[in-house]
Amino acid sequence: MTAPIVLVEITDGSATITVNRPSSMNSMTLATLQELDRVVRELSGSTEVRAVIITGAGEKAFIAGGDISMLKNLSPVEARELALLAHGICSAIEQSPKPFIAAVNGYALGGGCELAMSCDIRIAAEHARFGQPEINIGTLPGFGGSQRLPRLVGKGRALEMILTGDMIDAQEAWRIGLVNKVVPQAELMNAARSLATKLAAKSQMALKLCKEVVVNGLEMDLKRACIYEADLFALSFATVDQQEGMTAFLEKRAPVFSDR
Repeated sequence: MTAPIVLVEITDGSATITVNRPSSMNSMTLATLQELDRVVRELSGSTEVRAVIITGAGEKAFIAGGDISMLKNLSPVEARELALLAHGICSAIEQSPKPFIAAVNGYALGGGCELAMSCDIRIAAEHARFGQPEINIGTLPGFGGSQRLPRLVGKGRALEMILTGDMIDAQEAWRIGLVNKVVPQAELMNAARSLATKLAAKSQMALKLCKEVVVNGLEMDLKRACIYEADLFALSFATVDQQEGMTAFLEKRAPVFSDR
């Protein structure tokens, strides 16, 4: 039987999504994107899952972009449909009530870099490489890279990466703010799982509101974003978890959140 192109494992409230095409450096086909779309939305709505890790199979690549043999034969209409599918996945990750962690275990190029950027936190192995090399094949980022990269690292650095198509290593990615942490390859998944466990222990109501205020607030001007923050801050006071969290703090004990 053919191995699944996307693997899902759920352990202790944390889900791990693994893009499983190691012989092709986990490059994404239409089928891969369709399966990722289904899995991301399914896990986002799961009551069993409290945090999600995305990684690639093997130690060579996280996701080395789209499958060029597939992309080469797309019509303009098909290319746009593919890009919109990928945009939908990235948006679903950003808008998910669950925290998403990218465990970047190798090359994160093109669509792989773009998928990682849509995650809330990125942890990279020391040998990981990042890039938006689309210009080298006569095109441009199509899965959100031209928009998320400058928001993360600034216009100048983003344009340099997009216009040259050059890769950067994990330490440079950390230096410019593209990743949150760099760890040895052998420690990558343990670091991602440890973080997922930490996030899974938080109030899921508060965590959801924290994601919303940052992700949505970035699209507003500062004045409107601060009003939006005040509204969500007030909304948190309607939750059971807010009462439990503050009571536990005053009683000098660990809170027991009920996600209500």
